[in-house]
Amino acid sequence: MESELKTFDSKENEPLQAVHESSSKDDRPLLKSDSNANSPKVSGVEELEELEKKYAAYVRKDVYGTMGRGELPLVEKLLLGFAAVTLVPIRVVVSISILLIYYLICRICTISIAPTRDEEQEDYAHMGGWRRSVVVQCGRFLSRALLFTLGFYWISEANRNTDTAEILTSENEGKEQSEEPERPGAIISNHVSYLDILYHMSSSFPSFVAKCLGCVYVQRESKASDFKGVSGVVTERVKEAHQNESAPQMMLFPEGTTTNGDYLLPFKTGAFLSKVPILPVILRYPYRRFSPAWDSISGVRHVILLLCQFVNYIEVTRLPVYYPSQEEKDDPKLYAHNVRKLMASEGGLTMSDIGLAEKRIYHAALNGNNRLPSVLHQKDD
Repeated sequence: MESELKTFDSKENEPLQAVHESSSKDDRPLLKSDSNANSPKVSGVEELEELEKKYAAYVRKDVYGTMGRGELPLVEKLLLGFAAVTLVPIRVVVSISILLIYYLICRICTISIAPTRDEEQEDYAHMGGWRRSVVVQCGRFLSRALLFTLGFYWISEANRNTDTAEILTSENEGKEQSEEPERPGAIISNHVSYLDILYHMSSSFPSFVAKCLGCVYVQRESKASDFKGVSGVVTERVKEAHQNESAPQMMLFPEGTTTNGDYLLPFKTGAFLSKVPILPVILRYPYRRFSPAWDSISGVRHVILLLCQFVNYIEVTRLPVYYPSQEEKDDPKLYAHNVRKLMASEGGLTMSDIGLAEKRIYHAALNGNNRLPSVLHQKDD
């Protein structure tokens, strides 16, 4: 870890213990914009290349370069200027209108009912009848409309057949597939962008987005002895979705953060504690100029550049329902590893061992911040 610090600070090397003993908490955002510079604060091409090699899962490879601040050719500048004047205003107005319409629909459908309160969670996941039908159907339609507004006019979707999955998992002798199909309790997807959420809402409308959609909230500050935590709530929801056809499925991104779309990070085990079948889904965003991946670029810059693209693309691959073996049920880490291995193989993704902590280091280096982010000393749940 100390060798990593030397890479970022060539002028002064502070001992790692000093970072651990620091009582001040770093509350800066993951990506902090710098108004005094238009390019990443990494000294030297060699140092930047070394960073990109080490943190390859978060490196942007499109025309706009690192953090979306690269030097653009004249043609690209002209295209951006034309889109900013003609396309962006229309998309902004239409997008805001769609969001307002759906907000009003959710308010109307929940105006006379109380949310479910369970273990510091408050949501409308168990809302039923005509209310849920309206929320779900309108949500799916408006989510697709929003994607269309953002330039995703066509979505390529492919379903891998069962024979392919059987060939890939034949080496796992302990796997016992159920003879009768069972409903998956959760949808497991790689995480590339906030756009992933819009796609899954338009496709299956799982439970994960907002109060009226059945979101499970992360509340790390809770220390109550009877508080079972997010993983406990998620496990219960996944089991309920598996057993109850009317219960909403959970949508989970087990990587815990986004990548550039070419890599698959280690999976957290929370999605696999329920021991029930899951549905793996792989998302890819092919691009010509701008990558929709939200990796090392600030949110505002990403949205602006996304709105300036005339056409954007999504490719979706749905794998067969994955039924865990008894060994995988007894070992959530093994279950998570095998699902990750299958998704990487089917999606042509590279498995990487880095995670959110390394992402923060990379972002801090690009922003010229030589202090090790305090997140490294926090428990990675």
